[in-house]
Amino acid sequence: MGFCLFGNVAIAAKYALDHHGLKRVAIVDFDVHHGNGTQDLVHEDPRILFVSSHEMPLYPGTGDPSDTGDHDTVLNIALRQGTDGPSFRKIYEDVVFPRVEAFRPELLIVSAGFDAHRADPLAGLMLRTSDFAWVTGRLCDLADKHCAGRVVSALEGGYDLDALADSAAAHVKVLEERSR
Repeated sequence: MGFCLFGNVAIAAKYALDHHGLKRVAIVDFDVHHGNGTQDLVHEDPRILFVSSHEMPLYPGTGDPSDTGDHDTVLNIALRQGTDGPSFRKIYEDVVFPRVEAFRPELLIVSAGFDAHRADPLAGLMLRTSDFAWVTGRLCDLADKHCAGRVVSALEGGYDLDALADSAAAHVKVLEERSR
């Protein structure tokens, strides 16, 4: 619906399941927009947990929390405009991480969208670079516990170039440190 041409993370998840003998893959999307394309590609597959936190209401207008997929493997977290780092972190600690933990994925794929940064012009979430580093670290914790450390990250959104550069660098730094 305007931002993506291919469902890269959905393709990666299905490939890992079909060609590498995995039984469960989780996709966590912290982009400011709902990952409607990814959800559309995975909502029928009980082997894939899809979690999307996104500002709502906002384009594309999808991602209502009541939409849980065909096998209750979709978790949509609607964030209100103005959601800041402490609120984001609490939601992830209370809702997202326990859901991923219960699913016990063998691979964790991250749709890393940095347009939820407070400086981004396309939306109204108020996250800081440190919030992206934090969520990356916590996702790595889950990957260490359930996935033998297997994490794949795909860059999604980010439209303030300085915020995008800082946030992507912080994200990659955590991934690099955790891969040692």
